[in-house]
Amino acid sequence: MYHSGNKLIDPSLLFEKVQLREGMHTADLGCGRTGHVVFTASAIVGERGVIYAVDVLKDVLQMIKKRAQDSNLINVQTVWADLERVGYTAIPAHTLDVAFVINVLNQVKDNGSFLQEVLRLLKSKSRLLIVDWAGSNLPFAPAAENLVNFEQTKLWITTHGLVLQEDFAVGNYLRGMVFYKHD
Repeated sequence: MYHSGNKLIDPSLLFEKVQLREGMHTADLGCGRTGHVVFTASAIVGERGVIYAVDVLKDVLQMIKKRAQDSNLINVQTVWADLERVGYTAIPAHTLDVAFVINVLNQVKDNGSFLQEVLRLLKSKSRLLIVDWAGSNLPFAPAAENLVNFEQTKLWITTHGLVLQEDFAVGNYLRGMVFYKHD
């Protein structure tokens, strides 16, 4: 039995916000152990689509790969990457329709490099979804000094050519932003 993570984040809300559909090439950048987005998105993008499960932890990727194999999911590809190194993620540049960055930015040391790598992977007419903690008043939330500065993040991304489409609450504890890239 796999834990879905749906109690904190409902993936169907996220998929609606980015207009996820069949045939898309997507990536969950920092997919985590549950593959919360990966396995739900896999069913939507279908056999013509791809969902890249990207993480820096190799044991996490082994778990995702085994679960995908056990479920006969041919559209799930695991990719090891240090996303703070620009140009090193083994996904072709300018190929993603959607990039999911969920509860990851609060762990990143160099947001500029991380976001630059994400933008390198996105093609024209694509979407970037960022979801992270809106506060630190819970025992399982990151410390206040690790919280994402959403205004600074929004400024960086829009300065690099993307347009903010929506800024919204994700449940009671998280905030989401959808950006659109149109070269």
